[in-house]
This record gives sequence, structure tokens and C-alpha cells, in this order.
Amino acid sequence: MNVEGNIRLSARVQGRVQGVGFRAFVVQHAGNLGLVGWVRNTSDGDVEMTVEGPRTSVETLLTLVEDGPRSAHVINVQRNWQPATGEFDRFEILRTV
Repeated sequence: MNVEGNIRLSARVQGRVQGVGFRAFVVQHAGNLGLVGWVRNTSDGDVEMTVEGPRTSVETLLTLVEDGPRSAHVINVQRNWQPATGEFDRFEILRTV
């Protein structure tokens, strides 16, 4: 992916976000927005994601994530904005850590 004009967001989503289709929700919307990166569950019940793409698309995904799918309840989203690295070529679900 060409990193020029792109941004990276690493985020940790807290709340009722596991077992509610949250990762699939993120993958679907990231794909629709043309974003790349990954999403995964953490062993402490949160969801982590790293996403790269145009800032407006990443911000759109962030807004969607803050609401989450209907069965989720998002309490907090910790955000870390960085320059894009271009290391991803798709958006995928990674194994739980």
C-alpha cells in the first residue's frame, strides 16, 4: 500500500466486545472502506486493532467502532495515531493474545 497521505491507528476497544461479532464487524467495515491491517481479541476481554489508510476512512472506521455492532457495548477506545508504514496488504483477524 502506498503510505503517502495515509495514517495508522492502533486502538484498544474496551467493553462487551468479545463474543458479539465485533471482529467480523471491524473486518467488514474496514474492507468496505478499503483499509488494511488487523483486529484481534486479547486475553483480558478487549479487542485490539491496527489499521492503515486515508485519514478520513480510518476516522470513519473509528466512529463505527465506537458504536460497535448492535450486540456490543463499547465503554472506551484508546487511540494511538502514527504515520502509516505500508506493511499490510489486506485486513485480517489475528489470533488472540
